[in-house]
Amino acid sequence: MPTAVSLFSGCGGSDVGLHGAGFEMLLANDISSYARDVYKANLPDTDYALKDIREIKSFPSADLLVGCYPCQGFSVGGVREPERGINYLYREFDRALRAIRPKAFIVENVSGMRRQDVIHLFNNQLKRFQLAGYRVEWRVLDARAFGLPQERTRLFFVGIRSDLGVRYRFPDPTHALPGEEARLAKCPTIRDAIGHLPEWPEDEFDEQPFHWYYMSRNRYRGWDETSKTIVANSRHVGLHPISPPLKRIHTDKWVFENDGPARRLSYREAAGLQGFPTDMVFPDNHLRLKYRVIGNAVPPPLFGAVARAMPAIW
Repeated sequence: MPTAVSLFSGCGGSDVGLHGAGFEMLLANDISSYARDVYKANLPDTDYALKDIREIKSFPSADLLVGCYPCQGFSVGGVREPERGINYLYREFDRALRAIRPKAFIVENVSGMRRQDVIHLFNNQLKRFQLAGYRVEWRVLDARAFGLPQERTRLFFVGIRSDLGVRYRFPDPTHALPGEEARLAKCPTIRDAIGHLPEWPEDEFDEQPFHWYYMSRNRYRGWDETSKTIVANSRHVGLHPISPPLKRIHTDKWVFENDGPARRLSYREAAGLQGFPTDMVFPDNHLRLKYRVIGNAVPPPLFGAVARAMPAIW
């Protein structure tokens, strides 16, 4: 069984995907205590370092290093301040990469890392990984192309140590995007992912009023569509399909088509749309923290697909 070390692990989206792909997780790391609690409830055998990555001075040997470092400065919905210190945590991943010298690594981040105002940070990461001794490939992947019923695009760096003499090839899509020719399987829908769950789960969804900002854009997707991107803020997560559709009044203002009952997606529904297992455990805690760790996670099936495409180097 190949081994892996995970940094900036959150609640374990990447690592659930790796575990399903046959990897033994040796070490995970994050600064969120609730993310650690969720992770340990589902992957209890992994050592979890609850601390700032800069405080970790040594790492176990492993075949694979993975990391999903913070993306606030790159995200379309983030602060967009390229020079914020948090945007340079990739240097800590590079430090771990040089210390461990794994056979391969995988990095996941938001597709906004290719924006012109932060392209210098993208290029610096690519150069660092190459100078560390890796042949690096990168690509922006759409989760829907790999069977996840959610509009979510993410950028991946994948590197294989140069002395191994092979290159990485990203996996081919397994599902057709909406509107594409049906040469591949149709992407699952919201109904396929969460249609079996109760319509009004008690204490599982954010019941705050739909404030003006929420109603400034279309948050609705129907049962037979794919969902909008699952976000980490419980107030901004999309509407459940049992809600009335929204109609546009004018710029930045939407209203419900009728006055029928409406609600946001529950945290468990959000987890299902992210591709977490149906038996994923989320220990009791504040509802908003559950949404946060789910929305911040990489979808396990997408990360697993990237890992399974590794050549036979283990």
